[in-house]
Amino acid sequence: MSLRRLVPTVVASTVAVVAAGCGGSAAGDADGKLSVATSTSAWAGVVRAVAGDSVTVSAVIDDPVADPHSYESTAEDALTFTKADLVVINGGGYDAFAEKLAEQAPDVPVIDAFAVSGRGSEEEHDHGDDHAEDHDGHAHEHGAVNEHVWFDLDTVEAVADEVVAHLGALAPERKAEFEANGKKFAQGLAKLRQELTALRKAAAGQRVIATEPVAFYLLDAAGLHDVTPKAFSSAIEGDSDVPVAAQAEVTRLVDRGEVTAVVHNPQTETEVTQQLVATAERSGTPVVEISETLPEGESDYLRWLAAEIEELKTAVARP
Repeated sequence: MSLRRLVPTVVASTVAVVAAGCGGSAAGDADGKLSVATSTSAWAGVVRAVAGDSVTVSAVIDDPVADPHSYESTAEDALTFTKADLVVINGGGYDAFAEKLAEQAPDVPVIDAFAVSGRGSEEEHDHGDDHAEDHDGHAHEHGAVNEHVWFDLDTVEAVADEVVAHLGALAPERKAEFEANGKKFAQGLAKLRQELTALRKAAAGQRVIATEPVAFYLLDAAGLHDVTPKAFSSAIEGDSDVPVAAQAEVTRLVDRGEVTAVVHNPQTETEVTQQLVATAERSGTPVVEISETLPEGESDYLRWLAAEIEELKTAVARP
């Protein structure tokens, strides 16, 4: 694939090329601000944290109910990518529309978060089919490849570092500002890691059902065991019919109160997931909504994630 992968081992040389090509001061829009385009608001939140007010950040998908998997880009989206000084995409096949847009803007450097994560490649990844199964036929967390890396805090920090490096090369006079913002963001991520460590101790392997594997890394860091049958999560993520046996198994687990919570992704809501949420509400099982993009009115990545973690803490603490 011709998409420009910016992985940690080549960051320094890539930044040098960017700086040389832009002459340091030539980059930016009409008002002198640098411009960064991202595929979703989740990554826009990360970029804003380290870029500050001196950079214009645009997300192609900022609608809290839009599904990035099925999004079809527009001519306006293509123009946004072409005019940007830097592009940040998720990669891993998650935001295929953004990968295509990036290919149409060959002169714009691209940070591919999934490539940065080092967790696999598009060839190795197969939505929903790469999960190892435990003896009960449930999707097993460990060793699986999952593309939703904006919930993987190590990857988020690495991407933020790359954004700082690129912006500093594009605007050397603001380099210290970007680096200070990056340090502050890293401190915020460290606090979230502490929260997750505390949650892991409190959760002690408690089980959850997830309507879709978007929260994979977050649940794993929190020590929560996802016992959703692979056939169920694969069908929801792939927008196909859920096997009757898988739906019955999920309903049974929730109805009998055998799971701590139902983790619901409202952006992939179907009649089946609506029924599951209703079952949870009837049985008194907490429903924790974890979406793929920032909720309406929210632009701060750290604040968004802190709220998600707090919801998980509340569910785990339930008597």
